[in-house]
Amino acid sequence: MPKQLLLCWAIICSGIISYFCLTDSSNIPAVSFPSIDKIVHFCFHFGFTISWILFFKKELKGKSADDYKAYLVSFIFSMFFGITIEILQGVFTTTRAADVTDILANTIGATTGVFTAIAFKKQIDRI
Repeated sequence: MPKQLLLCWAIICSGIISYFCLTDSSNIPAVSFPSIDKIVHFCFHFGFTISWILFFKKELKGKSADDYKAYLVSFIFSMFFGITIEILQGVFTTTRAADVTDILANTIGATTGVFTAIAFKKQIDRI
């Protein structure tokens, strides 16, 4: 798969996450399910991390950098992105607030994404 397509996919995923995390929460249908917010944060950062791993693995392929650098860069990017979103929620939105437990859910999602990508390394390398 061309790295430009993987980059576009990762950027689209990032944009979707940004939109849903920064939009007025009254525009999002209410779901009555325990801890749904944390599950959503986990899923967002799981997908975010996997998307960026796919791109960075293709970008770094054949370079002197270690293959696992893609995992580290994607994880750090996910953490930075998640913390930035939380700060923006606290500063620029009126219906949302920054939440440290959201950052914890983001971290767990990103970590799970990295370990999943490592577990499926052979399949990912074929992409």
